Amino acid sequence: METIYQAQINFSRFLSASGQAEQPLPSWTEQPDTLVSYYRNMVLARQLDNKIIALQRTGQMGTYASLLGAEAIEVVLGERMQPNDVLVPYYRNHALQMLRGLSMEDLLSYWGGDERGNAAAAMGEDFPNAVPIATQALHATGVATAMKIRGEKRAVVTVCGDGATSKGDFMEALNVAGAWQLPVVFMVNNNQWAISVPRSLQCGAPTLAQKAIGAGIRGEQVDGNDVIALHESVSNALQHAREGKGATLIEAISYRLSDHTTADDATRYRNNEELKAAWEREPIKRLQTFLHQKGWWDEVQESAWQNEVAQLIQQGIERYLQQENPPVEHLIDFLYAELPAALQEQRARLIRNAQPGGSHHE
Repeated sequence: METIYQAQINFSRFLSASGQAEQPLPSWTEQPDTLVSYYRNMVLARQLDNKIIALQRTGQMGTYASLLGAEAIEVVLGERMQPNDVLVPYYRNHALQMLRGLSMEDLLSYWGGDERGNAAAAMGEDFPNAVPIATQALHATGVATAMKIRGEKRAVVTVCGDGATSKGDFMEALNVAGAWQLPVVFMVNNNQWAISVPRSLQCGAPTLAQKAIGAGIRGEQVDGNDVIALHESVSNALQHAREGKGATLIEAISYRLSDHTTADDATRYRNNEELKAAWEREPIKRLQTFLHQKGWWDEVQESAWQNEVAQLIQQGIERYLQQENPPVEHLIDFLYAELPAALQEQRARLIRNAQPGGSHHE
């Protein structure tokens, strides 16, 4: 018997859970600018996340999927992507979308139930949120195919959770990305929970990154709470894609510190001790500790930034709350490319009933 193929999955981490360097750091970390930017954007993402949940609890926002615990993944992707790259997101990429140019009020509008926030001009060629699980992975390979045909030096980034890697859509996307050497980066936010299903029951393989092996693409695992490790991994994967060398699957190990959505109660299925331990590994405190040690961040800067963030968020919320409600026909307008006759009749009835003096008993 002979071995015809061997493979390995590498795991990368530079900062420990306590913010200490575990190995020599890349040269770019010798200057504070990038790391401070990551920190500031993570703080903004978390504070906005907290505020949106408060809005939902008071009836001013729809069901919302928190990004709590995934801030490092979001900001690194957002800052490493180039403007002409394309993002094909899922429903937990709020900070990433804002770093790509989406306004706070458009983000809030979408989660408030207004589809205009999912089609804002600032999104450019980026795709809208995908709520169905893993469908966005195949959409990303379609975009990447177009880029390859045109000979463009661009990359597509698509994100999903650990649960999505069990879907056929995801595996099909990996397969075509490998077969056609497509310029796409698959980021898996392995936050350990697919709603109530733990990672241990999701897949029998020791890593999710090894799913790349069968597709013939690069696969690696990274500490999703370490911005330095993420920076290295994401930068290399994007460069690999833009140079026409093919796709990469990155499995970022994080933890969902929140409920799955505001419609969920994670205490029904998750051990509180596990959650408490995960808070000890979270990304913001880890980077804050490192920046303090380097003398690049202090309490004065922290207080000033927290105050500025609070003002930015309040301004965004006020703009969101002052927006006019969408036209009633939007309930129907985005269901089909060509509206069936039956829905055309319902649409006309909705418009009539919305007019002053319109009948509400047709």
